[in-house]
Amino acid sequence: MSSFFQLGLIVCLAAVLGVVLRMLKQPVMLAYLATGAVIGYFGFFNLGDGEAFKVFSDLGIMFLLFLVGLEINYVSLRLVGKTALILGACQMAATGGIGFLLARAFGFDSLASLYIAASFAFASTIIAVKLLSEKRDMGSLYGKIAIGLLLVQDSAAIFVLILLSGLSAGGNAVGWSDAFFALAKGVFLFGLMLWLGRKILPFVFDKAARAHELLFLISLAWMFLVAAVVKQLGFSIEIAGLLAGLALANSAENLQIANRIRPLRDFFILIFFAILGSSLVFSNLQGVILPVVVFSLFVLVGNPLIVLIVMGLLGYRKRTSFMTGVTVSQVSEFSLILAAVGFTLGHIPQTAVSLITAVGVITIMLSTYSIMYADRLYRRFAQYLSIFERKEPHDDGVPNERFEKPLVLIGAHRTGESIVRHLPPEDLLVIDFDPEVIDDLKKRGIDHLYGDIGDPEIFERANLEQARLVISTSPDLADNLALLKELRSMIRRPKAIVRAETEKEAELLYEAGADYVLLPHLTSGQYLGKTLALDPEMRILEGLRISDMETMDRKRGGMV
Repeated sequence: MSSFFQLGLIVCLAAVLGVVLRMLKQPVMLAYLATGAVIGYFGFFNLGDGEAFKVFSDLGIMFLLFLVGLEINYVSLRLVGKTALILGACQMAATGGIGFLLARAFGFDSLASLYIAASFAFASTIIAVKLLSEKRDMGSLYGKIAIGLLLVQDSAAIFVLILLSGLSAGGNAVGWSDAFFALAKGVFLFGLMLWLGRKILPFVFDKAARAHELLFLISLAWMFLVAAVVKQLGFSIEIAGLLAGLALANSAENLQIANRIRPLRDFFILIFFAILGSSLVFSNLQGVILPVVVFSLFVLVGNPLIVLIVMGLLGYRKRTSFMTGVTVSQVSEFSLILAAVGFTLGHIPQTAVSLITAVGVITIMLSTYSIMYADRLYRRFAQYLSIFERKEPHDDGVPNERFEKPLVLIGAHRTGESIVRHLPPEDLLVIDFDPEVIDDLKKRGIDHLYGDIGDPEIFERANLEQARLVISTSPDLADNLALLKELRSMIRRPKAIVRAETEKEAELLYEAGADYVLLPHLTSGQYLGKTLALDPEMRILEGLRISDMETMDRKRGGMV
């Protein structure tokens, strides 16, 4: 069977399963995993044996981490960096310690137990980022904390792999000098990318942005150039993708670059998940069924509980803690690499490898559901989660008061920012889950709530029944439908303006009771047409240009 035919079978099978799962309202990522499982179960071919598929899988991870790097904002990292570091250290220590004791209880020796414990201490950046991106929660407080936590875990995982590489090179002695040298190289590369991203690359990419095809080509060239250099320095191309994206995170074109790279990521990441789905079929699970069940429950339930406890002690609200914990309720791809290295070195038996692989695939598949439907899970368990919250949580920086504002705006990024500029601040309450937006609102003295409109507590504190108008710039259809449902239940119902991405969504929102639906291409055209009709001399254009430039300058300044 030719590689081209195998690739065609993977894509076609994934498309069919994707349609089926989409009809069942399940995330498409499960179709990728199911594709690999079906191919492995029926023995069409072994996905892990194809060199081309391994390359595609590596490219998928590199593209994914490149996009992660693009979305890492230095300001937002500073806002959650301390939390991520404390949370990451506590979570890895607690998960690792409990995992070690469980492994020993199941009869594994000390060294194998250490490998198992380390494997289950890391969560998957790839899974979390992919699902957070699909939910459009990368900019939320819990999303930023989760990404920071995962970066701390990845740094620890990379350090562990570096130590194992030194052990492999030096026999039974760990090559400490090689490990520290590799760590120094990593710090140097990180600093170099930050410097290039501030001093050199913005000029190059500002010129390239004038031609969309050239911007796409130069972005790819930059990523592969970094990959080639980083590979020569002994790091993986996945780390290269993260560094290359990080260097461009401060450019004005980062959103354009992300939009053009995303389709490539989606294609190549299909192969990664298909290989992951097929790996369980080829694992020998005899004798480890009970440990697989226990460790799967530990990762799916224990990890979120540990995060809930730590974040509660740090003063975060129960919803923020719960959403962050659910995001890291799976085993990392680094764990599978760690198990393979341990087996190659003779440190762990095949049964330990099978255990780690099985728990990895099971938790990835099940955590996909829990992450995608985390809001529903939170609403179901919210009343029981108060024990993980301080009496006076402080993650939003505002007092626990009820507002009575006539105008409520949900989402103040981009479209919402323009709306804020034209509304009287004394009448306005802004609800947003992006810490950068909240920080900007604080400086401007605008009343705000730090949270997600999907949180019932935010509904209560916003006191929407006292508002004349509620505007939601969120593109999430489910959130907007839930908002309209909540407004319909009120005795004194405010007017509601919500946003849609498609005309079909607009029809659904109108049927749900929206007074007006923002469709960007329709609304902008109507606004510009009426503006020009009122000012035939077009003098207003200069004022609009200045206003837009000020808004863009403020946004760009917040990223520096």
